[in-house]
Amino acid sequence: MANVFDVAKYILEQTGEISTMKLQKLCYYSQAWSLVWTEEPLFHERIEAWANGPVCPELYKKHKGMFKISANTISDTTGDMTDDEKNTIDTVLKFYGEKTGLWLSQLTHMEAPWLNAREGLSVNDRSAKEILLSDMAEYYGSL
Repeated sequence: MANVFDVAKYILEQTGEISTMKLQKLCYYSQAWSLVWTEEPLFHERIEAWANGPVCPELYKKHKGMFKISANTISDTTGDMTDDEKNTIDTVLKFYGEKTGLWLSQLTHMEAPWLNAREGLSVNDRSAKEILLSDMAEYYGSL
């Protein structure tokens, strides 16, 4: 199985340098749609409902302090991506890839998985609450 670094590196190889916010949201949407289309997670690292949208803390540790990121920054890959996993990411990139990180962040703020994980918090509160895979599968599967 791929890890979040495999997914991030593959995304960056397809897009070139992008903002770290955009990378985080593209990893999130790749995970979400993998759950819908294959009924399997793309990676096992957790995604949390941060104030600016979904964030994978493990990936964040890699790019903390950066605004932009490129594929050569990501080195913690296993290289274990299947063609189906790449196809999932490619499809996500076709739909979301031209959007900005801010646009994607604002979109996640209107969707149930992030909202459910942020329940009881104000807009700018810090949080390490996990966005549940089951919430992602249910919400995106209903679209």
